[in-house]
Amino acid sequence: MRKSVLIVDDHDAVRGAIRSAIAKEEDLRVCGEAVDGLDAIEKTKEFKPDLVVLDLAMPKLNGIEAASVIHTEVPTARVVLFTLYDRPVKMLGAVVGIDLVLSKTDGVKNLIKCVREFFASRAELDPDRTLAN
Repeated sequence: MRKSVLIVDDHDAVRGAIRSAIAKEEDLRVCGEAVDGLDAIEKTKEFKPDLVVLDLAMPKLNGIEAASVIHTEVPTARVVLFTLYDRPVKMLGAVVGIDLVLSKTDGVKNLIKCVREFFASRAELDPDRTLAN
């Protein structure tokens, strides 16, 4: 089964770029999109994605605030913070349940690569779970 991804960013162009990149991947699928932190929480509860790709600077709730609630409400969802401000938030991110912090400057291809590596490393920890599960 393909991994489901919720894309959260307040910019249409960023969501579109991520959506296009995921559409090319056989083992990933977009289950929904959100435009701010509150929307992210609601859609995470609704769709129960395997992965939430979350921006930091958004209206209503920022990515750190949203990740904290998502971690509590849907603890099975993995969270990747995809932001321009990657360095200052890496330490804080781990505290609120963010699994990876990646820089937008590294591009969407790097995001997909890192997501795949993340799921592969989790599968190694639990051999019964693979990227296809």
